[in-house]
Amino acid sequence: MTKKYFGTDGIRGKVGEYPITPDFVMRLGYAAGRVFVGLQGNLAKDAHPAVLIGKDPRISGYMFEAALQAGLTAAGAKAFLSGPMPTPAIAYLTRALRLQAGIVISASHNPYDDNGIKFFSSEGAKLDDEIEHAIEAELEKPMQVMESSQLGKAKRIDDAAGRYVEFCKSTFPNDMDLRDLKIVLDCANGATYQVAPLVFHELGAEVVAIGNTPNGVNINLNVGSTHPQALQKAVVEHKADLGIAFDGDGDRVLMVDADGNLLDGDQLLYIIALGLYAKGQLKGGVAGTLMTNLALEHAFQKHQIPFARAKVGDRYVLELLKEKNWKLGGENSGHILTLYKHTSGDGIIAALQVLHALKQNGKTLAEMGVELQMYPQMLINVTTKKKLDLELPAIQEAVKKAEAQLKDAGRVLLRASGTEPKIRVMVEGQDAALVKALAEGIAAVVDAQSKQ
Repeated sequence: MTKKYFGTDGIRGKVGEYPITPDFVMRLGYAAGRVFVGLQGNLAKDAHPAVLIGKDPRISGYMFEAALQAGLTAAGAKAFLSGPMPTPAIAYLTRALRLQAGIVISASHNPYDDNGIKFFSSEGAKLDDEIEHAIEAELEKPMQVMESSQLGKAKRIDDAAGRYVEFCKSTFPNDMDLRDLKIVLDCANGATYQVAPLVFHELGAEVVAIGNTPNGVNINLNVGSTHPQALQKAVVEHKADLGIAFDGDGDRVLMVDADGNLLDGDQLLYIIALGLYAKGQLKGGVAGTLMTNLALEHAFQKHQIPFARAKVGDRYVLELLKEKNWKLGGENSGHILTLYKHTSGDGIIAALQVLHALKQNGKTLAEMGVELQMYPQMLINVTTKKKLDLELPAIQEAVKKAEAQLKDAGRVLLRASGTEPKIRVMVEGQDAALVKALAEGIAAVVDAQSKQ
């Protein structure tokens, strides 16, 4: 019985805490390499599988990159190194370079002292479950000494950034440019710090970059999509037309209009969807999550655009899209999947799709942003000392009373946190005062039940 190492977002943990240690990462690289070698064929026929390693700029990435490289080459696999690159860039390059797999060393929007590892298949998508299980099984076996002639080699890809920049530009129409726009880019001192300014500059925009000086310990520190206040201030100060904020590994995006107003993932998803719908290019419907604002669902209903909700997490959005054969979905956090352009969520590409829609409609971000008036939403985290059954009569009665008051103009959502001993109580609706009162009332009932 092997341990379960692969989570919904790969393997994550604090640096120095099990399982994210240099020793574990080297063994992980070795285990993955052995599996990929087995899939590739006979090493005697020089069939060394090739694996791409990318990372964000956090300081522990250098250590883990070396450990992964050692493990992969010890197993007989070739290791290609891209250096600091966005997570979606590794998904693209793995596919474009016809490699067997891609590995990203990043903890996304988390602080610098976290890190994690995520795998991509040769198609730039999540590894098949069978391969994950095979890697887990190999992790339980000791590393073995191989013949020197069977060891893999390592090589740095010098043009990785340029390849990805051109790919991103290719997702924007050839007959359009950004020459009339002044854009502030917040790169979160993360993986987009080199490539994002190049993409928007080469498409013609006047670019002002912030959060583009990573030093290994400032990733996501008061900048990026998790701290948009820096971008809001910069847009106003520079009198820019709009601002774009990415997270540490570049798969999330939020935007700011010329007045400094923040647009979240739901609003950006709406703009992209309406742009595709107007051209008859929206295939099927749009996927959101349980946390997607009800206003977005109601807006899609008015346009007769199908909408469905997945569990919270871009992985579940992706699964829902594949199940329904749809191409567009996302989360309010800024994870937006444009599968008609890329196999994974990509902050730069999602931002370009928003700009495409603005150009197509001849409107500013502020003008399109106000078309979707978000409903007030209140989220209360109730700390519990024990596992709580949300089907308890008292809790269900409180929820039903709230739903009766909201009617069709709101909703209630209760869910247990997957990482903390907390119950998340979310209420949203058109009446802000009512939403606040109902959320606090349900939270009080949940708190009381947890103490019994």
